[in-house]
Amino acid sequence: MCALYRSLNFKVIVDSTAGALRVTVMAFLIIFGSATFSALLAFSGASAGLLEWAVSFELSPLSMLFIMFGILLVLGMFMDQLSMMLLTVPIFFPLASQLGFDLIWFGVIVLLALEISFTTPPFGLLLFVMKGVAPPDTKMTEIYMAGIPFILCAIAVVILMVIFPDVALYLPNLVK
Repeated sequence: MCALYRSLNFKVIVDSTAGALRVTVMAFLIIFGSATFSALLAFSGASAGLLEWAVSFELSPLSMLFIMFGILLVLGMFMDQLSMMLLTVPIFFPLASQLGFDLIWFGVIVLLALEISFTTPPFGLLLFVMKGVAPPDTKMTEIYMAGIPFILCAIAVVILMVIFPDVALYLPNLVK
């Protein structure tokens, strides 16, 4: 675009590179932190301990699924999705496997929970994207209210996928 508008110069290149470097370093720090966290969980036995602790509640697999879904929604109100995935996947996927869930199906449910948490107040990233493109006099409460239909539709999709797991597994089953 800079070449098209003839605004490409050394300062633009330096500023763009610095911005990209900042975002890249931040992403790698998050990945490094989560990899360290995952390794710490694995080496300390905490992952197995958390798994035993969660299973000890003797809840039905469906109840555990909704608890994990709720945890993802609550975390999504305050964290970005990459951090949430890196924090919860090392704990949730072994638990899902132990509960007998198809891991592809569970992964789709987790991704839908992350997508829903993108629009959950108070810090859902999409809410701030909507605020950025909305007219300047738009209040955040109006944006929160505008996100509710999308959240409800996505929750309906999750419920349908729980009731009819083949919806999520149709294409993967074609590959097998």
